[in-house]
Amino acid sequence: MMLRCRFLLFALFSAQTPVKGHYKVTGSHQPIVAAPGEDVVLLCQVEPEFDVVDLTVEWSKPDLKPDPNYRPKGMGYVHLYRDNLEVPDMKIFSYKGRTALFADGLRQGNISLRITNVTAADEGQYRCFIPKLNGQIKSSTVHLIIDQNSSKTATTKKPLHLQTRQNDLNGGLSCCSSLTPLMVVWILLIYSA
Repeated sequence: MMLRCRFLLFALFSAQTPVKGHYKVTGSHQPIVAAPGEDVVLLCQVEPEFDVVDLTVEWSKPDLKPDPNYRPKGMGYVHLYRDNLEVPDMKIFSYKGRTALFADGLRQGNISLRITNVTAADEGQYRCFIPKLNGQIKSSTVHLIIDQNSSKTATTKKPLHLQTRQNDLNGGLSCCSSLTPLMVVWILLIYSA
């Protein structure tokens, strides 16, 4: 009986502990809505928490048509972080001086992108990507909607990125985390029998 209980406890806790090297990039599940002129944060995170300071982080806009005047030819980035620095020469011109990562969050896997003074042209899908991440899911997309009928608000209760993150946490509980209390009760019942 004791051996069976130990096995169940091992199975319970090992199922929720991530295996080293199995990382994934996750973005906001909800579209981020902003008024013209606002600053926004496009949420993207490596899970479980992982230090990405020494990795390349690419933010792109896949639905944006390439600018024929852009040199060099090829991919233009909304934001590119490589060799522990931002690479402004590879940035799409309209995003120069308007984007930043949270440098203090990179050690915890936070690769969220801040865009200042958004315009209607900023609306669309954004892709956050870590090419050399040792994981199954190396990228995620975040959708930004610019609401033309809204005006820039002077104050808000919570910053937009915190509101969206809270919604993700409330609506995105995994099956394992919601079953844990039930499983503990079940194990205790078996152990006491």
